[in-house]
Amino acid sequence: MTKTTDNHFLAQSVHDLGTALWFGGSVMGIAGVNKSGSDLTAGIDKVRVASSAWSRFQPAQFGGILATLVTGLQLTRSNKERLALQKGYASVGTLKAALTVAGAGATAYAAYSGAQIGKLAEQAARDGSLEVKDATLPSAGTPAEIKKWQARQRVTQGAVPALAGAVIVCNAWLVQSYRLGSTVKGLLGRLLPS
Repeated sequence: MTKTTDNHFLAQSVHDLGTALWFGGSVMGIAGVNKSGSDLTAGIDKVRVASSAWSRFQPAQFGGILATLVTGLQLTRSNKERLALQKGYASVGTLKAALTVAGAGATAYAAYSGAQIGKLAEQAARDGSLEVKDATLPSAGTPAEIKKWQARQRVTQGAVPALAGAVIVCNAWLVQSYRLGSTVKGLLGRLLPS
């Protein structure tokens, strides 16, 4: 049995659940929320449905990101010796941190893009009618400014699950490095560089 100071079960669990929420929610949003409005006839309703759903999910999504960031820092702090001694651990940990920050930025920019689409869509609907295929896909009659923000949102929304998924992959590598064989190999790699 491990000592209390060696057991990071709770932090690791919160980290993994936060990242899973962030990843899964972003995939569901792209595959389901954005497309759900395509079943409606009015362009403004297509945007409103997606905007409403994303707004309701946003606190949970940013909660997942915050959990990933905070517990990631805690796990890093508790592994200072491994960072210093085990070859590869620090570089993968640094990559994971950079991917987490980039993913948080992409998530925030996707939310900002969605807000811009919503604002411009409401204006277009007041001025006449709005044509869109769905919340992120324009049609031939979509105003140019809305098309621009839809393109930005599609790119950033696609980047979010890619970045969150990469965080999960890096985390899997870091967790596997705790195995005795990986630890020994990492220590020998540091002591006997090739």
